Amino acid sequence: MTTTPGRVVHLDEVEPITWSGEEAGRFLLRSEDTGGQYSFYEVTVPAGEGSHFHVHEHMDEAFYTVEGEFEIHLGDVVHRAPVGTVVYGPRGVVHAFRNTLDTPSRMLCVTTPGGIERFFEELSGLMKQDPPPHWSQLQELAASHHIVAFPGQERN
Repeated sequence: MTTTPGRVVHLDEVEPITWSGEEAGRFLLRSEDTGGQYSFYEVTVPAGEGSHFHVHEHMDEAFYTVEGEFEIHLGDVVHRAPVGTVVYGPRGVVHAFRNTLDTPSRMLCVTTPGGIERFFEELSGLMKQDPPPHWSQLQELAASHHIVAFPGQERN
């Protein structure tokens, strides 16, 4: 097991990474900060926006709503997630989320093992291309991080 010296991070010291419109994340604890055990980050999601359905093949994920409200699809069930709600999505379970409000919503997320920040950094770079990337490029990037993304599946 890798040990680390510990770390103190203030939210305003971490530059956000934007990957889809105004959806952005701040990686407060990265994989290298935790000896690879987990990543801890904040995600801000614009009104009505969210993720596509996807599966993490080798990573568990937890979402904790700190501002606003989300609908989080976990398998075949939709969970309402207002402030103070945590939803755990184990690896291998299809999931997606959507901000249900007309203002931005925020959540804190933990993934284990760590490393999801590398996916989002690469996604951010890909999304800045002109012309925008094709869906196949996004799927290829996801697959390189053991994520299976499902095209054309809309959240209810």
